[in-house]
Amino acid sequence: MYWTDRIRQVKIILVAAAVVIAVVSLVVSHILVTDLADEERARMEIWAAAMRSFNMADENTDLELVLKVMNENNTIPLIVLEKNGDPILERNFSAPNRTEKDSIQYIRKEARALHDAGRYIRIDLGNGDYNDVCYADSLMLKRLTTYPYVQLGVVLIFVVIAIFALLTSKKAEQNKVWVGLSKETAHQLGTPISSLMAWTEMLKETYPDDDLIPEMDKDVKRLQLIAERFSKIGSLPEPVPASLTEVMQHVVEYMDRRTSSKVKISMNCPEQDIIVKLNAQLFEWVIENLCKNAVDAMEGAGSITLTVFREGRRVVAEVADTGKGIAKKNIKNVFRPGFTTKKRGWGLGLSLAKRIVEEYHNGKIFVKSSEVGKGTVFRIELTEE
Repeated sequence: MYWTDRIRQVKIILVAAAVVIAVVSLVVSHILVTDLADEERARMEIWAAAMRSFNMADENTDLELVLKVMNENNTIPLIVLEKNGDPILERNFSAPNRTEKDSIQYIRKEARALHDAGRYIRIDLGNGDYNDVCYADSLMLKRLTTYPYVQLGVVLIFVVIAIFALLTSKKAEQNKVWVGLSKETAHQLGTPISSLMAWTEMLKETYPDDDLIPEMDKDVKRLQLIAERFSKIGSLPEPVPASLTEVMQHVVEYMDRRTSSKVKISMNCPEQDIIVKLNAQLFEWVIENLCKNAVDAMEGAGSITLTVFREGRRVVAEVADTGKGIAKKNIKNVFRPGFTTKKRGWGLGLSLAKRIVEEYHNGKIFVKSSEVGKGTVFRIELTEE
């Protein structure tokens, strides 16, 4: 749980940092864009004043200065309109078509849009006559306007990559823990199991008619099977065609002998055998783990139903119980390593079951439904080949 909480905290910090960077970037860019827009507006007012001086020039007008002011504008697109709306001058606009007719139509369209948007400065020429200087944003201003969104995209990509790297690192570390724990468990079980097998054989020779020795032998073989299962974790056992019905039946028989008579275990399966590619030992462990969790959830009394059926090209196995159910807030966490609602337990069973189903059998396992006080249904989906 500590590692999971740490990862969650890091993800929250990264997302919060991205949000802060994005907000600050947008605010700063907005201020810069506003300042630059005001500056361009001021430049256009100066240009309009120079245009007015040019149109009303007399012997006292410094035409050289006026033309210098007008010719220095090489960045801000502008269009000068007559009183009747016809364009008489344009600067820094690039028409999409080369023909003069199309260019004039384009200029008129742009001028109308700018004028309707209020982006013009009126030049009073006297006697009720005037020109309107319509202006658009410069290329620099347009780039500065889009820059924060580009930056925001880069920050989001960085956050996604960082979170993906953290999750990958977490998964790799979990894999090492799983493999190490499983191999060590199998190794530690090996020696006492071998001794128990030897003692069982000696007891068979000494007490050939004792009814308890065959039961002891079954339990020893069961321990041997468990050790084999743990030894296969970390490797990639090749699934082979096996009877899913038979696997489920083994679980029913095993659980029926080891649970209270108040727990009823039943199985529903089609008459025709269902053959899928399985690692029978590991898949059987998955179903056993679901059944044991169901027994714990029912607190010693209730029913468990194992169902197998085909659904299109998929084979479905469901384990339903009449236990206390899972709260909605916990459903998404049940397969997380370390999560458990039991007073005792490591919270590793369902996580390992998910790994076996999804990584070793290319299937899916999830909580199909659950209602507090009524029970839970786990669903496993496998592809039938």
